[in-house]
Amino acid sequence: MQFSKDEVLQYVQEEDVKFIRLAFCDVFGKQKNISILAEELERAFTYGIAFDASAITGFGDEARSDLLLWPEPDTLTLLPWRPEQGRVVRMFTRITYPDGKPFECDTRSLLKGAMQKAREKGYTFFFGAEQEFYLFRLDEEGEPTKKPYDKAGYMDIAPDDRGENVRREICLTLEQMGIRPESSHHEEGPGQNEIDFRYADALTAADQAQTFQTIVKTVAHRNGLCADFSAKPLADAPGNGFHINLSVQPCDREGVFQNVIAGVLTHAQAMTAFLNPTEQSYQRLGKNKAPTYLSWSRENRSQLIRIPAAADEYRRMELRSADPTANPYLTFALIIYAALDGVEKQLPLPKPCDVNLFKADAQFLSTFERLPASLSAANSVAAGSDFICAHVPSRVLDIYCNR
Repeated sequence: MQFSKDEVLQYVQEEDVKFIRLAFCDVFGKQKNISILAEELERAFTYGIAFDASAITGFGDEARSDLLLWPEPDTLTLLPWRPEQGRVVRMFTRITYPDGKPFECDTRSLLKGAMQKAREKGYTFFFGAEQEFYLFRLDEEGEPTKKPYDKAGYMDIAPDDRGENVRREICLTLEQMGIRPESSHHEEGPGQNEIDFRYADALTAADQAQTFQTIVKTVAHRNGLCADFSAKPLADAPGNGFHINLSVQPCDREGVFQNVIAGVLTHAQAMTAFLNPTEQSYQRLGKNKAPTYLSWSRENRSQLIRIPAAADEYRRMELRSADPTANPYLTFALIIYAALDGVEKQLPLPKPCDVNLFKADAQFLSTFERLPASLSAANSVAAGSDFICAHVPSRVLDIYCNR
């Protein structure tokens, strides 16, 4: 649904909407929101809604704590699990200082800036997200455990796959919100699931990834379960990946797609701190199909970048290192900038590695560069990268890298 300000105000009045959730996220991508009554919506459009930024990680301190949220009408969506009477809707927001200056830690706005830069260069990037998550049981007090909901394996079916109905409810809820899931299935780990989305422009895809985690957690809780998106929930089972499919249009000049891949490969090490922002992230990399070497190939799932088998109109690359703890807005922005750098400099693409790197010997593997092996190493690489410093505001970089 695409709405203007006036259409939103009319919709709220006609559809018995009582509460509006103004949504945003902190620099790490954690969803936040403030609810306002319908009567306050016009004021929100005109003057913004103030909130205490000092209570949000990295947003500020008590000395300069006021920031404003400005609802974006074209992001209006109904929350279908809320009551029919006194409905609840949600809108994403942009964040500014009281004087109207854009807030530098608003990562959704950072992604908008990357998209605008790409348009100025004549390119549009499309993203498709694949996020994995575990379903765990709750204890007698309703607290999460590490007991998987089932013991099924990859693409198993019911009754072994107990998450089938949960995934169905998630997909139907997303569909009611205007979000189109493409496929869903049980993953390799016990209680592990995956739902994939059809490609969309970068901002829409990031909004969907953000919404997805909220919906999954909400539906899981309604079913007496806990959804876990952390990078490595179980030490002896596969971690959760956030596989990112990327395509570019137009792709008419010979070599554009190769330059895009080369750009992402070139800056992969520097981006790792943002694509894998927790200590647990580095327990996942290098295990159970999670990559660790800077390499690419066609169809090969042991590589950092895989080119899936597809018809030309769906030609895309899949970046396999990120995990669901990444902020999708910041992640997609950096990938766009890396891709643009590859195109502008016409960076050459190295030869593909058509080898299973999980079975290769140490001598062969020693010829490849690696992703950082720890969060502290990733932070050091990011802090020393001219590419990162050029595209990540210093305040955001300080928060991530503890500078």
